[in-house]
Amino acid sequence: MGAGSNEHGEAYGAVPLRIRLGALAAVLLLLFGLPTALLLWMTAVPGRSYSGPLPSLTPAQTDLAGRLRAHVESIASQPHNVAHPDALEAAAGYLETQLLRLGYPVHRQTFTAGGVSVRNIEVTVESADPRAPTLVVGGHYDSVGDAPGANDNGTGAAAVVELARELADLRNRSALRIRLVLFVNEEPPFFKTGSMGSLVYARALKRGGEPVLGMLSLETIGFYSDLPDSQHYPFPLGLLYPSTGNFIAFVGTTGSRSWVRRATGAFRAAARFPSVGGSAPALIQGIDWSDHWSFGQVGIPAAMVTDTAPFRYPYYHTAADTPDKVDYGRMARVVDGLAAMIRSWASPATHP
Repeated sequence: MGAGSNEHGEAYGAVPLRIRLGALAAVLLLLFGLPTALLLWMTAVPGRSYSGPLPSLTPAQTDLAGRLRAHVESIASQPHNVAHPDALEAAAGYLETQLLRLGYPVHRQTFTAGGVSVRNIEVTVESADPRAPTLVVGGHYDSVGDAPGANDNGTGAAAVVELARELADLRNRSALRIRLVLFVNEEPPFFKTGSMGSLVYARALKRGGEPVLGMLSLETIGFYSDLPDSQHYPFPLGLLYPSTGNFIAFVGTTGSRSWVRRATGAFRAAARFPSVGGSAPALIQGIDWSDHWSFGQVGIPAAMVTDTAPFRYPYYHTAADTPDKVDYGRMARVVDGLAAMIRSWASPATHP
């Protein structure tokens, strides 16, 4: 039976044109609008990144850069991991010595991995308030395979030592308990296993019932480039982020989105250094490739602070990851900014 028509000239039995156009618009929204909205939601962070020429290093930052260089050269001039146990022990001993010289009691969390006795190393900036929430700041000190691991992650370990120095005057004055931790066994074959140092630590912290504000993982923070197209990303993050690798990034999974936003905004308020921030599902390459993953496993919000490692650094996980590749001046600016950011949080008037 043939179709008739209504008073508007539309055929009976056919979908009206306006409905078909509405359905098409809905499909286009689903295909393009919602993914775009989700991407913007993941990458939106407060504050504005610093831009323009960097100010001259202050005398204090120049001294900091020299100390960071000395730490990286001492920790990461040769491979140091369970496959190189003597060098791993030497790195741990050096780090403990530096922290003891700063007047901190050093706590060891010792366990066995791969038949070798290994340890996490911790010092604490205690609060005057025993009920104060805890901030964990940490970085791993082991290297991967036969790589010296200067940037990955001698830089993060050196930064933890210097943050202990910068924050020492807050002991028994801080509104936060600040736990500064050097983790062992972040690298393969222990990554995301029960022998990963940060997972051992995070599980113990969770069992203790201590209220934890959040965690910052300092991971590969020493390489920067002003060359165009020196920065790369896993899809689709490159659609929104800069292509020049001269910034520090605050990264986390979507479960830690609020924490990532808080950390990025606080750094931008405290430091004159380019920065980006954002969260993404763990299935996006690189999003959970550090010790912040471990804290997420026990429900503690966590963010990675990074130069983005393999997405910028051409010597990642190679024998060429040596101390001469690190930009200690820019690294000093980042560490100085982190110290100022943490200090602002530790103020009784302003802590989050």
